Amino acid sequence: MNAVTNRPVRRKASGGAIGAGAVSIVAALLLWEAAGRLLHLRPIMLPLPSAVLADLAKDWHWYLDHAVYTLFTTLCGFVLSVVGGVAIALLMVGSRGFARFGYPLIVALNSVPKVAVAPLFVIWMGTGAEPKIAIAFLIAVFAIIVDAVHGLRSVPQDVQDLGRVLRGSWLQFFLKVRLPAALPSLVAGMKVAISLALVGAIVGEFVSSQRGLGYVIMSAQGTFDTVRVFAALFVLAALGLLLYGALVWIERRSMPWRADH
Repeated sequence: MNAVTNRPVRRKASGGAIGAGAVSIVAALLLWEAAGRLLHLRPIMLPLPSAVLADLAKDWHWYLDHAVYTLFTTLCGFVLSVVGGVAIALLMVGSRGFARFGYPLIVALNSVPKVAVAPLFVIWMGTGAEPKIAIAFLIAVFAIIVDAVHGLRSVPQDVQDLGRVLRGSWLQFFLKVRLPAALPSLVAGMKVAISLALVGAIVGEFVSSQRGLGYVIMSAQGTFDTVRVFAALFVLAALGLLLYGALVWIERRSMPWRADH
């Protein structure tokens, strides 16, 4: 009864949050437009939002094509980071030896600037989508590993002892106890990782690409087309909001017992 009665309240709260977010974005754009006109800012330094939106409307199909390519590489890198990150987290939780010797290596690899290794991926994998996906994976996977390990280790010891007493299989214990306990931390890590994967895809496009929003930014920079740079940034911001919103929806569907989201 409580779950049924709470659903309209949650939907109303969700709709209110979306409405408030939309109002804040529109207000920021209007403030930007007004300040630009009052201060007579040069378009090459900071174009007006109206000029940026006009450029987006004029060449929307061109921006859409590049956005779809960036979205594809981002999602591929993100999915690989989730699969690989959860697998590594399971190894770290299940094997103390792997955690002792593997975790420092993972931290060291994560500390290396990805921009520095991006040219190596281009040399190894070519100039297609593969190096962008690899960089997106490399940037995003650490957040998944850290949060998945935290979630998998959050099962109370008495619950683990009860599972051993009941003689359930490892798979049953994982699906019915460990995974539900780890889901809040894992989804939190996924929210961070999706943004990092988008950053990784753009970094890969900066290094070598003929498609994608990163390519749009780099080519516009070469011609000092600030309007086009900001148009690509607007599309990137919209992609980030879309991906984050999708994960929030997945969180609500996968964890209906939580009342705090």
